[in-house]
Amino acid sequence: MRRFVRPLVLTALAACCGAALAAPAADDQPHGRLPSWAQPESYQLDFKVDPRQQDFSGTTVIKLKLTQASDHLWLHGRELKVSKVTVTDAAGKAHAAKYVDVAPQEGVVRVDFGGVLKPQELTLSFNYTAPLNQQLQGLYKVSHEGQPYAMTQMEPISARYAFPGFDEPGFKTPFDIRLTIPNDEAGVANTKQVKEEKAGEGWKKLTFSTTKPLPTYLVAFGVGPWDVVKGPDISSTPYRADALELRGVAAKGEGHRMQHVLGETPSIVHALEDYYGFGYPWDKLDLLAAPDFSAGAMENPGLVTFRDWLLLIDPDSPANYVRGSFNVTAHELAHQWTGDTVTLAWWDDLWLNEAFATWMQQKVTQKVHPEYRADLDRVRGAQGAMNGDSLVTTRKIRQPITGNGDIETAFDGITYQKGAAVLGMFEGYVGESTFQKGMRAYIQEHKFGNATADDLIDAIATAADKGDNFKQAFKSFLNQPGVPYVQTELAQENGKTVLKLSQSRYLPVGSKGNASQVWGVPMCVRYGTASGSKVSCELFDQATGSMVLEGASKNTWVLPNANGSGYYRFAMVKKDLANLGQQVGKLDDAEQLAYADAVYASFKHGDIDAGDVLAALKPLTSSKTREVALAPLTSFSWIRRNLAQTDAERAKLDAWAKAAYLPRLQQLGYHRKANEADSDSLLRSTLADELALVVKVPEVRAELLKQGDAALKRKADGRLDLGSADADRDLLGVSLGVAVQERGKSAVDALIAEVPQTSDPALRNAILDGLSEAEDPALTTEVRNFALDKKVKVGEMAMLLSGSRYTRAERDASWQWATANYDRIVERTGSFAGGKLPELVGGGGCSQDEADRLQAFFKDRVKQVTGAERGLAQATESTVLCQVLAKKQDAAAILR
Repeated sequence: MRRFVRPLVLTALAACCGAALAAPAADDQPHGRLPSWAQPESYQLDFKVDPRQQDFSGTTVIKLKLTQASDHLWLHGRELKVSKVTVTDAAGKAHAAKYVDVAPQEGVVRVDFGGVLKPQELTLSFNYTAPLNQQLQGLYKVSHEGQPYAMTQMEPISARYAFPGFDEPGFKTPFDIRLTIPNDEAGVANTKQVKEEKAGEGWKKLTFSTTKPLPTYLVAFGVGPWDVVKGPDISSTPYRADALELRGVAAKGEGHRMQHVLGETPSIVHALEDYYGFGYPWDKLDLLAAPDFSAGAMENPGLVTFRDWLLLIDPDSPANYVRGSFNVTAHELAHQWTGDTVTLAWWDDLWLNEAFATWMQQKVTQKVHPEYRADLDRVRGAQGAMNGDSLVTTRKIRQPITGNGDIETAFDGITYQKGAAVLGMFEGYVGESTFQKGMRAYIQEHKFGNATADDLIDAIATAADKGDNFKQAFKSFLNQPGVPYVQTELAQENGKTVLKLSQSRYLPVGSKGNASQVWGVPMCVRYGTASGSKVSCELFDQATGSMVLEGASKNTWVLPNANGSGYYRFAMVKKDLANLGQQVGKLDDAEQLAYADAVYASFKHGDIDAGDVLAALKPLTSSKTREVALAPLTSFSWIRRNLAQTDAERAKLDAWAKAAYLPRLQQLGYHRKANEADSDSLLRSTLADELALVVKVPEVRAELLKQGDAALKRKADGRLDLGSADADRDLLGVSLGVAVQERGKSAVDALIAEVPQTSDPALRNAILDGLSEAEDPALTTEVRNFALDKKVKVGEMAMLLSGSRYTRAERDASWQWATANYDRIVERTGSFAGGKLPELVGGGGCSQDEADRLQAFFKDRVKQVTGAERGLAQATESTVLCQVLAKKQDAAAILR
């Protein structure tokens, strides 16, 4: 209902500013996007922050354009105590306004003007205080070695915790940021500091240069006793005239550990500029190692923030940290173009940010560090996404947004890995240079603005001279969920070799989904010829079709996913699959991964049994390429965990794994060798983990126990010797896990006591990894209780809560503890990780009753935490499908 009663003191405002004009009702609360008739044009953000306090204060000034008459407007704010709101009209007259917290849980706010204002330029000013957030959202508080810090994480919808504003990606404006902070603290923000001045006893005010247009979720700053270290300037390029200032920002005492990542960064920036033909657009680049962080990293322009272990690299850091550091840095810096320069218009197009950054990171890594095999990471990422995308409860890449939960749960494998795989598939179809031409046009057309999926697809289609068929094919992967399942059969017709095709939606056995879907699949197949092999590509956009394989040899073989570049699964008749299996050693590495996924997909589809799977995958285990050699572990782990019920079955499976992998581990040894390839270090880590903690090979456990015992020895200062020369850094987590299982309570107690004394993030992660391997029921309870202790960071909790769930008895114990402590878990983590809560509480099951109890527990709780509904649906479906497949399988097949 429209509100007619207003205080008399504001009647004059209504009269002078157009009371006769029509006004929308003040109860028209938006439940999705804000209305577009109030458009922000710029912000001035002033914060007074002392991380040692519990609250901060702020003043926000927003210039905006009102495009229709109204007595109010809508914006966002959450947990803000606003003491004063002033609206200044186009004539310069200032009037008091009212801040109304209409939907506190959504962060939706109404500002009442006190009378109708005609369309004009307005300025809104807010004075407020707010708590430093404790759940890693907005402007939040963390500690390192007892020192407090305040820093930001605004994405996706947490800027509203830090300041009132239009907290949506479609509203991009310049920002002016000023920080008033204690004299003994340092402050950093998106842009260069241009001024410092006194601000009263013990305080100083820092002013930063005006940003280019940004959405609120990319605003970033940090306050604390930071180490700010200079990196090498990034030299100019044809696309950027001046050298770029590069710095590392870390907690006090940690800055010296930033040199590795700072040394790698120039090559990443140069590679990105060369690809896009567009210079890095911001006035400096800081990389900040956050003491605690909810995400892996965040692409804030000019101030990119990371989990600290990704940036604090030492000469003996584990290989996965060194490689992860480069890959994540490349991902976040790729965002400086796709996400920051060109921003999604609304959250249904989050893939325009994340899929592109994932896809581009892989291109950069392949160029700068080809030995990291980013080409195989792309294939493995796609296959991981297909596992989740096989669920009926999956989401589309362009999922409609119905509420905040849909926004918060969009940061998943569908957006990142599936999106990147789809991009790579269409890039392969039109050609790399053509795709690059389209990307350059897309960036130039929408720079410092917003874009949609249609904008991107149009740019690629134009560059490739493609029409509506191409566009519809591309959109078929964005606008419908699921994985195409292409079934193939070789045939001879009229003297030609023909590959008959049909497509449907891939659904695991037991799924209740509808398989009748069709995509526009850019399908490339490799097949045998007299001189070797050949690749043929066509756009397959019908339910059935065929491809003529020109020049195919007699009794040819076929791989229906050449180069492993397609985002689809394939099935073959048994004869064709057998022929392909005989050729698997001649396929390239990516294609061998595609073959491994086809075997796994057939198993999950219910077409082959466990014995057939292990036989088909065994040849891959001897590959010299780490990623290929380890590919069978996905199938092996599922079979061992969910099918092996007797000692004989487990022994048979363990013998398979031991024969396949133990000689490889023994050849590598249990310590990193001087100058060894990082792929060997990574292979050693994975094999040690599998053979010691899953298969539990006695000789492997004995070797790792020696290392775990060495790490648990006390030094003269009473601390554990986690850096012992006898404990390999790459294997520290698994060796501590073995020690926890073998030494029991003494090891658990020692590690728990060490956590608050350890600031090194890699060592903390290793400790937590070790604790998560506890098996004794009393010790698993002790570990889980410790996860709720503030000595464990919020971002570390899941590492402890996800452990000890291999058997049904372990899952039951975990369930009982998690449900009893559910409120405490939510209190610490908040709603940011709400989509993962059901999986954290009761995931990993393989029975109907586990699915039922999950549903029953969350029935009345799911709506209280944003994002939990989708998480519950997916965890439940996965549990039920696991049971169906397990029941279908004949366990005796394992023993063949």
